[in-house]
Amino acid sequence: MNDIQRTYLPAAGRDWALPLYDPLVKLLGGDAARRTLFDQAAVQCAHRVLDVGCGTGTLAMLIKRLHPDAVVVGLDPDPKALARARRKAGRAAIAIKFDQGFSDELPYPDGSFDRVFSSFMFHHLPADQREKTLREIRRVLAPGGSLHMLDFEGLEALTHGILDRRIHSSHGLKDNSESRFLTLTRLAGFVDSKKVMNRALLFGLLPVTYYQASVSTAAGQARDVPA
Repeated sequence: MNDIQRTYLPAAGRDWALPLYDPLVKLLGGDAARRTLFDQAAVQCAHRVLDVGCGTGTLAMLIKRLHPDAVVVGLDPDPKALARARRKAGRAAIAIKFDQGFSDELPYPDGSFDRVFSSFMFHHLPADQREKTLREIRRVLAPGGSLHMLDFEGLEALTHGILDRRIHSSHGLKDNSESRFLTLTRLAGFVDSKKVMNRALLFGLLPVTYYQASVSTAAGQARDVPA
């Protein structure tokens, strides 16, 4: 959060496209996919929850609506997306803390959260930041906590459709495979790392994958989330 001069990919790819981001994601089926991700996480009312790469705050707001007593924090490097997220939460009278920062340098103490979510973010990270990000997520999770991730599938799921070829032409997706993700989570110190399920968005044309990874219940002591 201190190094805000670092480069990052805006939530919508380009700043000018940010107003289109929420309706486009909804049209593609992203909101329904995020609801499935939430359902898998078994969030409880007393949980502390972090949405890494929260963008415009849609998932963070969903979590807070469904669990008003949970502490929900969203983090993203894009100040314009965060401004939009804060306006959305303000209009809905939902109390969420939105922080500017990077996923490989999380500005929180060890053991701050019970659940960490990531949706459609991981493939944006350069290869050298992926393991660092997972190590940071592992660090801020409390004993018994878990990571719940949703992202586009890697090249191993490529078919011959035009949309598949365009989506997978992204450099970040070339190493977004299940095997690579599971390897990185194990290296980061997670236990019980697994693929949960596959689904396809946009009438079956856009494959995505759900993952989970847990922290041992004997991993250490949790700390309070900073105000």
